[in-house]
Amino acid sequence: MKKGMETLRSERRYLLAQRVSYSLLAIILFVYGLIAIRDFLWPIAFGFLLSYLFYPVVRWLERHRVPRILANFIAIITGLGILASLGLLAFSKISSVANDLPGLAEAGMRKLADFVSEMSAHFGFDRQETKRIIKDQVENMMSSGGQYFQNIFNSTASTIVSFGLLPVYLFLFLFYRSKFARFLMMNFGRENRQKVILILREVSKVFVRYMAGVLMVVVILCVVNSSGLMIIGFRYPIAFGIISALFNFIPYFGTLLGGAVPLLFALIGEGDPSLAFRVVILFAIIQFIDNNILTPNIVGGNVRVNPFFIITGLLAAGFIWGIPGLLLIVPFLAITRIVFSHIDSMKPFAFLLGDQGTAKHSLTLDKIKSLWRRILRKESSAGSGK
Repeated sequence: MKKGMETLRSERRYLLAQRVSYSLLAIILFVYGLIAIRDFLWPIAFGFLLSYLFYPVVRWLERHRVPRILANFIAIITGLGILASLGLLAFSKISSVANDLPGLAEAGMRKLADFVSEMSAHFGFDRQETKRIIKDQVENMMSSGGQYFQNIFNSTASTIVSFGLLPVYLFLFLFYRSKFARFLMMNFGRENRQKVILILREVSKVFVRYMAGVLMVVVILCVVNSSGLMIIGFRYPIAFGIISALFNFIPYFGTLLGGAVPLLFALIGEGDPSLAFRVVILFAIIQFIDNNILTPNIVGGNVRVNPFFIITGLLAAGFIWGIPGLLLIVPFLAITRIVFSHIDSMKPFAFLLGDQGTAKHSLTLDKIKSLWRRILRKESSAGSGK
């Protein structure tokens, strides 16, 4: 009897180990596939998500008896026109920096060489020798820059081709959306028809609200960053305010990455440590405001994803797909949470992915208003007591 029980336990352990091994192998192969064909997959993923953004416009046009093909063309061309207009507006503000960039780079390298030589002199190194070494290294970088720029050109050309395919994928997803929806319904059966429709509608609402919220945060930060840089006496405040705000399409890390641009300019271009310190303080304040007030209240209520999984997902997506992964991961996490919330066996994972259970610890505008009212009441009661 004991021997039979031991045999049964060993078989169960073997089956469990086999299942875990197969699962790990499947995950490894899946991640490897994502990395191997990422240049093929990320334009499709962007097209899929953007189709949800354009869907309300296309649907409105179709309700007004515009044929689907024509409605898709009108929506896509209008979207491209708005994007091009915003790009030209941003470029007009940034062009002043681009025109001065060669002179700024030369002055920055000269100031960097002076700074390094001054530091080396404190440690007993010859100042002129240090400057000569730095100059030789810069010349070597410039002489070997041909291959580097060739690699940049090749990767840029590949990226341009991928972006060129985006409108095509977007059009196809919008045109064949009914076919894709029927395919899902056929796979999940008639009894789950309403559930599939509900999931698709929730995904559409969440992504549209998410993109609207992100755009609103970026616009607000354009104003906040530019105003802050202007107050601390930064040259080109509007240009660098816009550049740093555009990084906020990447959640949580966007403000830090965007703040690195004016910080480098202050250190290298201006050679002013005190200005660099003011930039650090400014973007530390903006980072706090963005992560605790703007993004949670404007964007966070739409995606309803746990910040822990957003941060870990950003790190993993950046490793697998680079910048496209950083831009795509949050909407896909939100879609995963929505799908899991409608499957009984996956509801615990939806709860884990979601932001439920942490509301009392979050910093919201209502809590800030309530705290401000309490402070005012205490001050008024203290004044009346005197």
